Amino acid sequence: MSVTKQAQVETLYADHHGWLRGWIRKQVGNSSEAADLAHDVFLRLLGRTAVVETREPRAYLSTIARGLLVDHWRRSELERTWLAVLARTPEELAPSPENRMLVLEALIKIDQMLDSLKPKVRQAFLWAQLEGMRCPQIAERLGVSLATAERYVAAGLRQCYAHRFGDV
Repeated sequence: MSVTKQAQVETLYADHHGWLRGWIRKQVGNSSEAADLAHDVFLRLLGRTAVVETREPRAYLSTIARGLLVDHWRRSELERTWLAVLARTPEELAPSPENRMLVLEALIKIDQMLDSLKPKVRQAFLWAQLEGMRCPQIAERLGVSLATAERYVAAGLRQCYAHRFGDV
């Protein structure tokens, strides 16, 4: 990391960290989560290769924070849903705490992978995988050609493969 970039981030931190933490706290309603997310904004800046934007620092920082907030809210929703499933699971069938975390991490990765797909590709892939629909049915439902439906499902499968084997 260049000294200039590090100095820019240090200046942004010194000048705007308190404001950013307060802004995030208003979004999440929790001081400790706000502190963590504000910290993550600056970590993200340090990890970037591009020059840090300093003309409109608060707009720049809040844009990065919004992306982190979306990730945070999605993860929280997945966690709540998983906990609700666990609450309905008989105790003798409940996974161990370690397996609970592994499943949650897998769900988060699957959600991220699905989110990276275009909406029609995601829908076609989910119909094929979860409902067992064949490509002619998917094509009809989406109002696309059979070849397009096949490409959509294949694109979803390629994305899974890439995530599984580290090509993404």
